[in-house]
Amino acid sequence: MSKYMLIMRPTDEAFAIFADVDFDEIVTTIGRFNDELIRAGVLLAAEGLDPEESVVVDFTGEAPVISDGPYGETKELFSGYYILEVASRQEAVEWAKRMPYTEHSKIEIRRVTGIDELPQDNPWVQKERKWRESTGQL
Repeated sequence: MSKYMLIMRPTDEAFAIFADVDFDEIVTTIGRFNDELIRAGVLLAAEGLDPEESVVVDFTGEAPVISDGPYGETKELFSGYYILEVASRQEAVEWAKRMPYTEHSKIEIRRVTGIDELPQDNPWVQKERKWRESTGQL
C-alpha cells in the first residue's frame, strides 16, 4: 500500500459555477464521497484550505520576504487535499475521477514518500521514526 495526496486545484470558472450552490448541499455531497472513502478503508486525511488565511514566505531573494497569501492566479492555488492509502497510483486516479464538484478543476495526484525510503542509519531519521512510533503514526 502507498499513500497518495490528491491536491484540489479549482479554476476561476469552477468557483463561478459553484458560487450559487447551497453550502449544505456541497457539504452533504462531499460528505457522501468521504464516507465512501472511509468505508473503503483508504481515507487517511481530508482538509480544505482557507482561501483568506494564508501567508507566503518567499525565499527567492537574499532574505525571506513575508507577504499575505494566497499568491498567484487561481489556477495556481490549492483549495484542499485528500491523503489516501491505496494499492496503486491507478486506484488513486480512480478515486479522483469520482470526486464531486470537479468541473473546471484539476486534481494533482502525488505519491507521499515514507520514512522507510530514507537512510535508516541517519540519526535524524531514527529520531523521527521513534517519535512516529510513540505517537502511533508507525
